[in-house]
Amino acid sequence: MTSAITTPTAAASTAAASSAATTANSGTSANGTTNGVLNFTQNFNTFLTLLTTQLQNQDPLNPIDSDQFTQQLVEFSQVEQQIKTNSQLTTMINNQAGSEAISAQSMVGQTIQYTGTQAALENGQAAFSYTLPSNAAAVSVSIQDSNGNTVYSGTGQTAAGTYNFTWNGQNNAGQQQPNGGIYTINVQAVDANNNPITATTTASGVVTGVSVANNVATFNVSGVQVPMTQLVSIVSSSSSSAPTSATSALSSLLSSLTSPSSTSN
Repeated sequence: MTSAITTPTAAASTAAASSAATTANSGTSANGTTNGVLNFTQNFNTFLTLLTTQLQNQDPLNPIDSDQFTQQLVEFSQVEQQIKTNSQLTTMINNQAGSEAISAQSMVGQTIQYTGTQAALENGQAAFSYTLPSNAAAVSVSIQDSNGNTVYSGTGQTAAGTYNFTWNGQNNAGQQQPNGGIYTINVQAVDANNNPITATTTASGVVTGVSVANNVATFNVSGVQVPMTQLVSIVSSSSSSAPTSATSALSSLLSSLTSPSSTSN
């Protein structure tokens, strides 16, 4: 009589299915999907090898339970479908981001305001703004260069509200800093009890290009990378038809961001 295999084949195959399912849930990036397919194939091949071996060596008087392996085959099928779905979602996200980037090409040459703390020094100026949600007892404003060095420090408005801050590119010694550098604004505010007040900041600059980064259409604002989701407003356009073109461009972007097929934002 042929003896039955004592290796815990069912447990091993279950573990293989579980590993494949974990892989399928690991992410929707291109690399994640590729790795998911490879791991799924390896686990499925291991499962088939174990199943074939046990079927060949089963005890004819005590055959294995086919229902268990049928259920595991169903699980593998579900994992395969999930991996395919992840791959299709990745493709849709990439296509949507590319469509948004094309729509945003009309923004090149226009000045935009965006949430963030960084701006490029162009023509001896870097434009920022900050908003205080409540009155402050003291406000300090500093500017750091790309190496984190403080090149300017001063005081700011203390009443609740939004204030524009245009830095003239000079440090505290009056020396002009070079154009083209990326600078960061830091606003520190405290109330009368010395409790911190969180100020929100925006910056402005001219859009010099549009690309796709991390599946999101991204503005290049003189070297500062600004995801489309950080757009606050269009300040001005370099063309004579600024109001019309700016309104049209903003409407196109808002339509792209709010369309039902949009999945990247």
